Amino acid sequence: MPSKLPSPTTMQGGCTGQAGCCGHHARATDRQPVFEQILVDGSDSFVWKVDDYPLKTAVWNVHQECEIHLIRNVSGIALVGDYIGEFKPGHLAIIGSGLPHDWVTAIAPGESLCGRDVVLQFDPDRLRKAAAALPELAAVVSFLALSGRGLSFYGETRWIGAKLLEEMGQAHGLDRLSLFLRLLGLLASCREYKILSSENFVPNLAPATVEIVQRVMTYVLANFTTDIRLSDLADMVGMSESTFSRFFQKNIGNSFTDHVMKLRLGRACKLLTDSDMAITDICFEVGYSNISNFNRNFRQQRGITPSSYRRFAKRRVF
Repeated sequence: MPSKLPSPTTMQGGCTGQAGCCGHHARATDRQPVFEQILVDGSDSFVWKVDDYPLKTAVWNVHQECEIHLIRNVSGIALVGDYIGEFKPGHLAIIGSGLPHDWVTAIAPGESLCGRDVVLQFDPDRLRKAAAALPELAAVVSFLALSGRGLSFYGETRWIGAKLLEEMGQAHGLDRLSLFLRLLGLLASCREYKILSSENFVPNLAPATVEIVQRVMTYVLANFTTDIRLSDLADMVGMSESTFSRFFQKNIGNSFTDHVMKLRLGRACKLLTDSDMAITDICFEVGYSNISNFNRNFRQQRGITPSSYRRFAKRRVF
């Protein structure tokens, strides 16, 4: 088993050269809400692609296809259903049909990350129909039901899965299909995974609701380190505070307060790991105005103090 993933320069794919590639992306606040439309070429059973970041579809989005997603070389915050958590280089996840998701990396205005994501998208119904004739696929079909909550992988499964996913970029025809089935078989049979979204999270996928949620998510992601207020968001979408609070909880899965707190603590963890910034400065940088409140929230969510987290992170314990 390799000790680390291949470097970005040795991975297949890289810059796509398409419109929107490095240096030509709109800022997050300019993006419109989207249902991602996925078009599969007639000669393929699935879509395999390398995406730069940011990209038009690299927002809080939803589609009926299942998605296997690899983040090559950066860290950030993953939002999957009602789950909010950190991701690191080599992050590998599967997102089931109809589950909203986004992977957010903090970048400077105008900055872009070439080839950040390797993405595989496929229609689960085609696999279910194939399983009727090929009983060996039964275990994969059962696995797809669990993927409806989103799964992230670790350990040997993550390393081998990332390798198979990368190899598809240079394969064609039956060779590519074979790699696809090997990847599905690996993920379906492993125990090295974490379930992301909660069992009771059921998003409202009506287009009008998705549009409001997208506007709200974009605003929150752009402003969570400021003095962001529920009343501002309620005004933005034309709802009363109480109505919007219920809407937020129902469609995003967390209360507004918890959602902002998780985003702030995710950002704090990155700064604790990747910088030598003083903890007090990190507290204010991520949007807290009180160090005691920051320390209390951090310990409740992470189980340790910020200073202990930094010490363990520097040793690569996490």
